[in-house]
Amino acid sequence: MSVKLVLVAACALIDADGRVLIAQRPPGKSMAGLWEFPGGKVEPGEGPEQSLIRELKEELGIVVKEECLAPLTFASHLYPDFHLLMPLYVCRRWEGFVAPLEEQNLKWARPIELRNYPMPPADEPLISHLTTLL
Repeated sequence: MSVKLVLVAACALIDADGRVLIAQRPPGKSMAGLWEFPGGKVEPGEGPEQSLIRELKEELGIVVKEECLAPLTFASHLYPDFHLLMPLYVCRRWEGFVAPLEEQNLKWARPIELRNYPMPPADEPLISHLTTLL
């Protein structure tokens, strides 16, 4: 039995106060209501960094330069119908103001508060890496 591999890139945007941005999945999407790190699927012909640059502009209206994305860790999680591979990048510099452009709720949270927000199973193990970093 083969399982489809899905590559998704995620970003921990960190503000000047050391808080991390999380976004709530809107109604109508799978895992609606859960909180996650911004990002999205890596499209054919894209690298993870290019995907994040595109997704952060589409979802949040900010411009991120590739040199401002630092890889931190990754998640590998088997869901019932696919296997998710998700590199997590850290970004502390961007242009513009973060805004919810896809009707999602946004929250700036301290790393120690992240476990208070229900997340998809693939995102949960990433929290300890951010807590250690920050």
